[in-house]
Amino acid sequence: MLQNGIPICEKPFAIIADDLGAGSEQVLEEIRKLKEDGIIRRFRTIINHRTLGKTSTLVAAHVPEDKLQQVAESVNALAGVSHNYLRENFYNLWFTLQAQTEEEIENILSGLHERFRIDFYSLPVLRTFKLSVQFNVTNSEHISKNKITIKPKNEKVSLNEEEKYILTNLQKEIEITEKPFSFLTIDKLKTENVLEIIQQLVGKGVIRRIAAVIDYHQLGFKANVLFACEIPSERIVEAGGKLAELEIVSHCYERKTFDGWPYNLFAMLHSQSMDEIKRKMNKFIKKEKINSYQFLPTISELKKEPVQHNFK
Repeated sequence: MLQNGIPICEKPFAIIADDLGAGSEQVLEEIRKLKEDGIIRRFRTIINHRTLGKTSTLVAAHVPEDKLQQVAESVNALAGVSHNYLRENFYNLWFTLQAQTEEEIENILSGLHERFRIDFYSLPVLRTFKLSVQFNVTNSEHISKNKITIKPKNEKVSLNEEEKYILTNLQKEIEITEKPFSFLTIDKLKTENVLEIIQQLVGKGVIRRIAAVIDYHQLGFKANVLFACEIPSERIVEAGGKLAELEIVSHCYERKTFDGWPYNLFAMLHSQSMDEIKRKMNKFIKKEKINSYQFLPTISELKKEPVQHNFK
C-alpha cells in the first residue's frame, strides 16, 4: 500500500489504517520499524523531471578495472546522476543522468571523456512501455500488478511561487507522523491550502506519488538484471508491450542505440534468482523470435538517490 502512494490528506496514515482494519498508532509504529530495519529505504515525493523541462538519458561505458573507482566517484559526484551500477558486460558502468538540455548532457559526457579518455554513450528513451517500481510483497516472486504501465507526462508545466515552495520542501524525507504535511504550513498557507497545492501538482503530473521506496534486496529480490534486445522498428511497439506485461519487469523502454550496440528494447528485471529470470525471459525470447540480446546482471549498486531539483 505504501508503494502505491499515500493519500493526499491531513492524516493519510489514518486512512491506510482504516483500510487495513488497524489502529493509526500501530500502523505508524510498524512503518517506522520498517524504516529502521532498512526495508523501507526512503519515504519521499517522486517527481517527474520531464514536467520541469528537464531531459534524461541512460549512459553506458566500458571502464577498465584500474580506472573504475575514480570514474565511479566522479560520476556519483554529478548532481544529475540518480542511479549508477556496475554490470556484468563489456560495457560495465551504467548510470542515469538528468540535465536541463540534451546539449548539457553532451557537454557533461564530453567532459568525462576528456578527463578519463573513455567513451560514454548516451541511450535516451524514445518510448516508455512501463515504469512501475512497485514490488508485490505478498508474493515476493513478482513485481506488483497494480500499475502495469505508467507513461509519465512529458510536457513542461509552469509553477507559481507557492508550488515551488511546496516542491522544494517535499524533496525532504517524509516524516512518519500523524500529520506528515504539517511542516509545510506557514502564515499564508494553511493545511487546506497545502493539500490543495499538492493535489494540483499531482494533477499536473509533476508529483507522481508520495510513497515508500523499498529495498528490494531485503524482500528476497536477489537477482537484478538489465535486459536489452534488438527488435525491428516495425515490431517495437508490439514487442515492448508484451515485455512490459511480464511480472518480473519494473521498467521497459525503447532507447536510442549506438555503434556496436544494436539493442533498442530495454527492461529491468527483478526476481529471487537468475534462473527464474532466464526461465521467464527465454519464453519471451523464443515467442518473439529474438536472436540478438544481452543479459546484464547487477554486480554492485554504486549510487541510488533522487536528484534534488532547484526551483528558485
